[in-house]
Amino acid sequence: MKITVTSIMVDDQQKALQFYTTVLGFIKKREIPLGEHAWLTVVSKEEQDGVELLLEPMGFAPARVYQKALFDAGIPFTLFNVDDIEKEYERLTQAGVVFSMPPTQMGPNKIAVLNDTCGNNIQLVQTL
Repeated sequence: MKITVTSIMVDDQQKALQFYTTVLGFIKKREIPLGEHAWLTVVSKEEQDGVELLLEPMGFAPARVYQKALFDAGIPFTLFNVDDIEKEYERLTQAGVVFSMPPTQMGPNKIAVLNDTCGNNIQLVQTL
């Protein structure tokens, strides 16, 4: 058994696609129209055949409550590994990304938390 797709809830799929590709640097893998929404995934440039991140539309009312509760509490919905968190922080800050936590040492890792503009806090992690 292996993970091939994981999802993140987003309030607007096209806005999320723009942020996750243009700003974060992922690439679009699939976009399959499904009525009002799409099966829309992105992948890492470094692992294009790796795990896909599904930009999941918020079509289920309780999901909105859950997403907002996580966001308001400052809890990241998911995390992404980076090789150099200071470099990513600088690059993303210059691109206008808002961070609720700058790079901070936490045990053997350094973490930062950003706002993905789609309703989620995202944690970046550099394993030291």
